Amino acid sequence: MFRILGEDALYIDIAATFKRRLGELASADDEKEKGFRELLDRSEILYLLNGTTEEHTFFIRVPKEITPEEIQSMADAVLAILGRTVEETPLIDVDGIRQKYQVIITNWDEPEIIGKNKTAGMSSGEVFKPIFRSLDAPGRANFSAQNQFFL
Repeated sequence: MFRILGEDALYIDIAATFKRRLGELASADDEKEKGFRELLDRSEILYLLNGTTEEHTFFIRVPKEITPEEIQSMADAVLAILGRTVEETPLIDVDGIRQKYQVIITNWDEPEIIGKNKTAGMSSGEVFKPIFRSLDAPGRANFSAQNQFFL
């Protein structure tokens, strides 16, 4: 069973539980954490588990109009909340075992390259053009000529 900040959660409820518990643990007296709660309400939470490294990742995706200063303030609030609580109550534990985790706060949206909501200009060929251009850019080694001898 997963426990997120001291509360049991099913796998599909981890992101919602994380968001709710962070909001509950934010101090009502601290102005920075009060602003954090407002930003958190407008944010989307995404949870990913890397099965290879056994690391849990919580993405807090804030709206595009949020400034870098507000993102930094949000990061400060998350650190303060976790700093107060994580000793007694780990952010995430599975069957009583503390887990590795990371919290990422971002306002970047990855463009969709296929599907109904495809981002304009991001067909699969467009996505790979910068990679192709970098392969023959000035200053790159010419691997096909490295082992040839010239007389």
